[in-house]
This record gives sequence, C-alpha cells and structure tokens, in this order.
Amino acid sequence: MRDLSGWGRYPRTSGPLGMVSDVDDAAVATALLSGVVARGLGRSYGDAAIGRETTLSATGLDRMQSFDPETGILAAEAGVSLAEIIETFLPRGFFPKVVPGTRFVTIGGMIASDVHGKNQHNDGTFGDHVEWIMLALPDHRVLRCSRAENPEIFAATIGGMGLTGTILSAGIQLKRVETGWIRQKTHAARNLDEAIRCLQQTEDATYTVAWIDVLARGKSMGRSLILEGEHETLSDLPWGEIPFPTSKFGRISVPMEMPGWMLNGASIRAFNAGYYLNGARHAGRDRVVTWDAYFFPLDGIGNWNRIYGRRGFVQHQCVIPEGAEHVLFEILDRLSAAGAGSFLAVLKRLAPASGLMSFPMKGLTLALDLPVSPENLTLLTQIDGLVAGAGGRIYLAKDALQSRDTFQAGYPDLDRFCRLRDDIGARGRIASKLSARLGL
Repeated sequence: MRDLSGWGRYPRTSGPLGMVSDVDDAAVATALLSGVVARGLGRSYGDAAIGRETTLSATGLDRMQSFDPETGILAAEAGVSLAEIIETFLPRGFFPKVVPGTRFVTIGGMIASDVHGKNQHNDGTFGDHVEWIMLALPDHRVLRCSRAENPEIFAATIGGMGLTGTILSAGIQLKRVETGWIRQKTHAARNLDEAIRCLQQTEDATYTVAWIDVLARGKSMGRSLILEGEHETLSDLPWGEIPFPTSKFGRISVPMEMPGWMLNGASIRAFNAGYYLNGARHAGRDRVVTWDAYFFPLDGIGNWNRIYGRRGFVQHQCVIPEGAEHVLFEILDRLSAAGAGSFLAVLKRLAPASGLMSFPMKGLTLALDLPVSPENLTLLTQIDGLVAGAGGRIYLAKDALQSRDTFQAGYPDLDRFCRLRDDIGARGRIASKLSARLGL
C-alpha cells in the first residue's frame, strides 16, 4: 500500500501502486486489473491519477522509439517526460508545440489531460499535435488510434483522463526553433477590464498569459501583468548568449511543510502588491529570458507544493465562455471579500479544443491555488455554481471537489464519452477516484 495524492496533496488516500517495466506488462496489467488507472509523474492536482482500486505507474515506459527530423514527429512511450524531450531535442533545434506550466509531466499524462499552454488560443492543445496513440484496453486488445484509425476512441482518449485505457506510446509533433530563448514583453493592466482588453489586443502573439492579483479590490480589482512571448531568432539573439541554454532550475527546494499561519490574506496581499508593482515598473520593455524561466517558473522551486502546509491546497481552474465575462468579476469579488488569495493566479484566453472531454472552450480561463480549509472549500463550491450557471466548466486535471451536477453541466459530450466507455468495456474496469466521485 502506498500513500497517494495529486500535486495539491488533497485529497489523500492509500492503495496499491503497480509498477510496469514495458508496454507488454502494461497491456497485461490493464486487462487483468479492475478499478485501475495509469499514473505518470503525479502532477495532476486532485484525484484523477489515483485508481479506484489500483494505480498503475507508467513511469517505466520511458523509451524514446524514433524521431523524424523532416516531419518533427517523435515516437515515444507514455512514461517519457516533457523534461526529457526538451533536454534531448532542444539542443537539436526542436521544441514541443504545446507545453503546460511544468515540464515534470509524461506524454501519457499530457494526452490524458489534453494539456494547454500559453499559446492555446493560436495553436490549440497538446492533443492537436498528437499523430497517433497505442492504447491498451481491458479486453486484451492493443489499438492504434488516430484521426483515421479508431477516431472515436482517439478523440475520447485525448482529454479522457486515462479512462479509455492505458496509453502505451504515442507519436507527437515537435516544431523547429532557432534558439532556446524567449523574447518577453510585459504589459501592466490596472484592473480586470484592462486585462481582458490587453489579452484581446495581444492575441496575435504566439504566447500570452496574465498573472492576476485576486485580492486587489475597488478600482484595482483584477489588476494584472500580461506577458507576451515569442521564440527568439538566432539573428536577434543578444551578443554573447549561447543559442540553447541548459536549465538552471532545481537548485532551490522547500525542505518541509510550511506552517499554516504563514499563508493568510495579509501575507498574500502584500506579496501580490509587491509583485504587481515590480512588474509594472518593467512594463513596455522587451526582455530575453530562457525557455525554462518563461514556460516553467514554478519548476525552479523543488517541492513548492509544501508551501501550502500539511493540509495541502486546491488548484482550481475554470473557463468562462465568451460573453459571460461578468462572472469573472463576481468570482474575483468573492475571492477578495473572503481574503482567499493565491500567489499565482493565471488568466488566459482559450479557443475550442477537439478532444471529446477536453477542457478548453472559447472564452477566458482563471486558475488559482487556495490552501485547504473548510472556508475555502465552501467558497470554491460557490464559485463552481457561478461557473456552471455561466455555461463554463472545471478542468478535470486540476479538480478535487466539484460535484456531479457541476461536472455534468459543463461537459456536453459526456453521454457520448460514457457510451464509448461501455462499448470498449472500460466502464468499471478503468476507473479512478475522480471517475468514481463524478459518476463516470
């Protein structure tokens, strides 16, 4: 038995953790076990990567199989990490087309969560750049799935939270880049209205993301720093810089759980105010930053989830559809009134995604971290109601507490997904704590 949780360390449970060493072992385990779901590096935040009865670790599926530099297509097993892909291929001039906020995730996890990045509004989700998937089903079959082969299963597996079977390997497309640097430009928005307008005005940029101060009130409610980003070209690289810098992250680590009293409205309010003012001073200027500093700032702090103490935290991410932006004002008003702050709240524009259960829709997404407390869990339940009422949804890869009603209201293709699970024999056999909680 192993203690198991997501990166938020809430909820926590214990159960058997099965290990597999190759794709054949993984396929056999998928067929023999019941109430099982595959798990990568454990960076989903809630209970999505914990089996209802048994959790199957896919980290042993760690082999890269082939790479075609002409097409940029990498074939690799599901347990290969994004960090390994970048370390191997960035020095050769290739970078993944979509990356999430951490590089410590696996190919299988990125497909199952259909992760999105700072360029989702232009380039879609990770699943949009998956060419094919090898999938183990509970009936002993191993299927090759793509947009041409078994397309329904392919669409259900992208964003399907591992509930169609165990992803064994996949073909993913990388893109050519001239350097490992990002040219970053900062814009300061004094309130939420300005932040939304700025995100609209910068939507032609390859990458855009806004850090938002969720505790600012009054005329400053929703003040934000919007970061544009473009891959730096070799000809524009500042003199003396090497084209492909290696990561300098990982030298700082949180050694233990921080005491709960350190995280309170006053301390987070002070941090957010200082962070905003410092960023606003640099607004309008271009800076050239390394790939890891731009895409993965939190990876620079090892075990950063310990900052939230022994009780853990909830990472909550919702999307509000276009035309319902007033709901974001209501969410921020409730957060600031309750003093429920987040160090790293993020606001982004999203476009629709192609996976059957993918999270993105056309609109704005807000992601925030809240320490676990009875008050904060009640507040998030109220926010879920606002999201559902606006026609939005909660991201399953970060969900730890939404109700079945909220879930069912947010995912219109749910019945189709459930019918497919029945057809391939996955219902009941492939199951996570999340699927049991949400009635999947």
